[in-house]
Amino acid sequence: MTVASSQPSVLIVGAGPTGLAAALSLARARIPVRLIDRAREPGRHTRAIGIQARTLELFEQHRIVEPFLERGHRAHVANLYSNGQRRARLDFDPLFTRYPYLLFIDQSETERILAAQLATLGVEVERGVELIEFSQGSASVSADVRLANGRTEALRCAWMIAADGAHSTVRHHLGMKFDGETIEQSFLLADIAASTPWPEDEFHVFASGDGLAAIFPYGRGRYRLMADHKAMLPALPEGAPPVPTLEECRSIVERRMHHPVSVADMTWASYFHVNSRIVRFLRAERVFLAGDAAHVHSPAGAQGMNTGIQEAFNLGWKLARALGGAPDRLLDTYHAERYPIERIVLRQTSFMTQLVEADHGPLKLLRERVMPALVALGPLRDAAREALSELSIQYRRSALTLERVLDGGPRAGERAPDALVRVVDGPLGKAPGKGRIFDLHDPASFSLFLLVGDDAVRVVEAAGHTQPDGPTSVASLLGAAGTANAVAALRPFAEAVERVLPQAVRVWWVADLPDSEAPLAGEGAPSLSDAYGRTRPAFYFVRPDGYICARGRTGSDLHGLLRHCETWFTPAPAPRPAAQ
Repeated sequence: MTVASSQPSVLIVGAGPTGLAAALSLARARIPVRLIDRAREPGRHTRAIGIQARTLELFEQHRIVEPFLERGHRAHVANLYSNGQRRARLDFDPLFTRYPYLLFIDQSETERILAAQLATLGVEVERGVELIEFSQGSASVSADVRLANGRTEALRCAWMIAADGAHSTVRHHLGMKFDGETIEQSFLLADIAASTPWPEDEFHVFASGDGLAAIFPYGRGRYRLMADHKAMLPALPEGAPPVPTLEECRSIVERRMHHPVSVADMTWASYFHVNSRIVRFLRAERVFLAGDAAHVHSPAGAQGMNTGIQEAFNLGWKLARALGGAPDRLLDTYHAERYPIERIVLRQTSFMTQLVEADHGPLKLLRERVMPALVALGPLRDAAREALSELSIQYRRSALTLERVLDGGPRAGERAPDALVRVVDGPLGKAPGKGRIFDLHDPASFSLFLLVGDDAVRVVEAAGHTQPDGPTSVASLLGAAGTANAVAALRPFAEAVERVLPQAVRVWWVADLPDSEAPLAGEGAPSLSDAYGRTRPAFYFVRPDGYICARGRTGSDLHGLLRHCETWFTPAPAPRPAAQ
């Protein structure tokens, strides 16, 4: 029996981290979604365990980072060994972020936290629901799904996101090629209890003639062991799933690590094969591919799950704007921005795997002789930290960026860093005070940060922020007080941006904190000038996914931003009636 359903704006197929993140982004923007997964229960164990600094920053902006920090374990240092000798050490502490580490937490916990947050927004994961078939029209996608009770449901949505993994039903239905290679190699994963000679805030990767081994801390003596070997899988009766044994884990540790590591027990273990594949296009009309449905690769560097989550946040806000009438070309920027990053991730993870596994030839020489010298160089070491943590991901070449030269600060297309600021004024008469950029930014909206100097702050303080008729905006005070023309020009500009993007932008007037309140070591965020440069007045226009869309000064830069917003983020004007 087939029944009709409520019609979501977006159907998301697959409730792994990528699908959950996409649903979260859309739900925050109040877009109706349905999130289905054919598995009746969430996975209990998975191979993705590392959350990078950039993903944690995005979780913070979505107000969900605390559960991850409470349940995860922080590793501040990465070590690479060759035949028992340490060849490289990478310390994450110098990273300019509140999260200078790799957070280890099982993917099942990541999914549980995301699903719990979605539930607070009124979205439940529909488990045991399988996509059977779908077709696309000019304005919608029609899909049939099989419910957990066996009934078939017909639904129609404006857009669909395929986040259904490496064996994606959606990708197969579209007939999209999954280009790449299958590496004839198996990996072992095992959760073990072990005694090691190292601090628990470090992880270790070992290369030897016997193969690769790595050990990642969960804390309290628990570790994830990963190892590879072309001949690892034992001969088993047909149909019997291979399961690693405790003795096999002990043998790997002894032969490959060359350090006194004692394995006590094993709570879970599995094998998996490595692929390196990618689709050619992330969009097929009204269907978008993300996560493992779009790309799979070596687990080296803990990039896969993080890449999928960040794709979801990139796509979510664009779909929300498109459903609000923004031009279709905005959705094309999803492929334009994310595809180059995916290709880089595939190349880097493949190279890292080959480098660590090499037992002879130029790659072994590179690992043992050249790489230690390179990592010792400050700029290269800094670049390696930022690449691994994904803080260096940027969209500077995107059509969505509007770049103007300022005195320092991040460029358009780069991530908007956190900073401690003095809030001069904000939405709904926000009281002045101390704040953080990440706390002020709402991932359901654009944020327009107007950076002003001490002269603007003095105007507000002298006039008083509360007038007889109630709260008065800093923009009005600046105009009335006849402040410098460059600052006063921000007033009509801010109002114009709010008119162009009604209820989709939050305007913040911010300034540097006085010296007496300057950021202290350990507060986790730099000053406004250190993070965003010293040009005053200036503006930074931040996308919902936490990347800078535009920056500039007053004058023509302001008019350029207004035209940019009208071009990309607002409905096209209605055509004029033909002259009679």
